[in-house]
Amino acid sequence: MTADGTIQRLDFLIESEPGSQIWARQVRGTGDLRPPVLLIHGGGPGGIVFDLPIPGYSLAEDLVAAGYTAYLMDVRGWGNSARPQALREPRERNPPAVTSEEAVRDIGAVVGLISSIHSGERVGLIGWATGGHWAGMYTARHNETVQCLVILNSLYGVRAPWPLRAAFERPDRPGVFDYRDGAYRLVDRRGLLASWDRAIPAEDKSEWRDPAVAEAYVQESLASDPTSGSRTPPSMRIPRAFQLESYNLSFGHKYWEAAAIRVPTLVIRGDRDHWSRPEDLEALRAELVNAPRVRAVTIEGGTHYLFLDRPERGRARFLDEVLALLAES
Repeated sequence: MTADGTIQRLDFLIESEPGSQIWARQVRGTGDLRPPVLLIHGGGPGGIVFDLPIPGYSLAEDLVAAGYTAYLMDVRGWGNSARPQALREPRERNPPAVTSEEAVRDIGAVVGLISSIHSGERVGLIGWATGGHWAGMYTARHNETVQCLVILNSLYGVRAPWPLRAAFERPDRPGVFDYRDGAYRLVDRRGLLASWDRAIPAEDKSEWRDPAVAEAYVQESLASDPTSGSRTPPSMRIPRAFQLESYNLSFGHKYWEAAAIRVPTLVIRGDRDHWSRPEDLEALRAELVNAPRVRAVTIEGGTHYLFLDRPERGRARFLDEVLALLAES
């Protein structure tokens, strides 16, 4: 919270491309606008996960308390942003929807909005999971607009074992991505919590996370899709191109080169993360040769959702690392 305990929120809809409206939210304290930081979601729920209505668990509010203006956004196909036609049709009619190229254009539109509000100031980027991949790809092309970069629990183009690979490929043709599920997937309450539950090495999941946070995560995620209540059980649509591209990343395909990044960079992962691999962190550490400062951190006990876990389970360490990078930058 700010000194007077006041948090202000302002939502925007901007056009990324003709017909593609992108939602963004500004979270700020009172008084002058502070340096801007954009939070970028991944291939699960949209940007609302960074601003859950649970005291002590809004990453956006944490940044405001530290003196920054926080922004979150929804890439097309997520949350309050426009959904491509492929997400409005039966999923089997179209190939996996919303590519990295499209996500990067949406990020660019929001960075442009932020820059216009902050008199051309560069923007700090924090990308989670596939959002870290998108943020790295954007930064590699547009260093001049980025102040610093945080890549959290993200894949990079490294050929290394990946436990999720089998879930994305055809069971009858190993090594071939399964396109048959089409443009998007449907995720219900159970699906939203499954990987988080598996990552927590305790029968009582409340040892790692506040039950109110898990409930808010589910409810806010489902509410972000206006069609979720039309299905039983309620489920949200999530575009699938990120799965195809993540499958390719796991085999070493690179959509961007870390050597192209020229801003201070923090690469961070929890050692209980189900998505990224130690090889991704090490490759980024080795290849970020033109970044003026590079820090690679592994948080013991941290899950994929460590910014929503209890402070002592990784959240506090993650926030400390992020704020240190922002202060140095």
